[in-house]
Amino acid sequence: MPPDLSIAAHHFEAMGTSCSLFAAGVPDADLVAGEHWTREVAARLTRFDAGSELMRFNASGGSWVEVGEELEQLLHEALRAFDLSAGLVNVAVLPSMAAIGYTRTLRAGPTTVTLEAARPAPKLTDVLEVKPGRARLAAGAGLDLGGIAKGWMADRLCEKLGLNALVNLGGDLRAIGAGPAGAGWPVGLAGVTVMLRDHGAATSSALRRRWGGLHHVIDPRTGMPAGGGLAEVSVVAVTAVDAEIVAKTALIAGRDVAPAYCAAHAQAWWLLAG
Repeated sequence: MPPDLSIAAHHFEAMGTSCSLFAAGVPDADLVAGEHWTREVAARLTRFDAGSELMRFNASGGSWVEVGEELEQLLHEALRAFDLSAGLVNVAVLPSMAAIGYTRTLRAGPTTVTLEAARPAPKLTDVLEVKPGRARLAAGAGLDLGGIAKGWMADRLCEKLGLNALVNLGGDLRAIGAGPAGAGWPVGLAGVTVMLRDHGAATSSALRRRWGGLHHVIDPRTGMPAGGGLAEVSVVAVTAVDAEIVAKTALIAGRDVAPAYCAAHAQAWWLLAG
């Protein structure tokens, strides 16, 4: 990024990844507050803490329970993602995450792999209902909000930071405004630099978070890591959460379907064969 004293920058580690916030014309304290908001929301939405709001919801046994504003909005986003992806982005894959040994942060290492326990995910609309202030998850189902949560958080945080800002939460990005020099915010995607303005971007990859021949992107049709012939998909879309949904859909759908899907739902995209 070209040097510009009017651009405040803040970097931190959260959600097991590197995060960066940039904004023009705001005090450093606003970026620090953005970090605190990110940590607070992530703590409520993590699946790595049995006491988090998400995991309490996962354990609610089919009952209607009260949910906070952030979780309610994300459950709606999850249902929208399920519809937009024709079921390929399905957050009801928590049992498969356990089966592949991804039950804690990978910095702590994978746990026991039990692939025989992997199974296709249920249709999300069959197991999840959301109403104002409350929601119900069918007994035995489990949600992993994962990348959808990061994309949604990047969108919300960028809007909080004003009219000229960039938020990068572990590769889920949202940019608003003209950037540091008036031509947009320079962002590296798939080995090229794009100028991002009033758009989001995301990358879905089977190259990272790998162990023992497995990776973390689950195909809900099989309950196993996706194997459609693509290693990585990067996407530019209107928002970060839309980019996340489109990138993951394309990666799971595979190389035969991904180009047409991206052409219909993204402003730009890059596909890497696996």
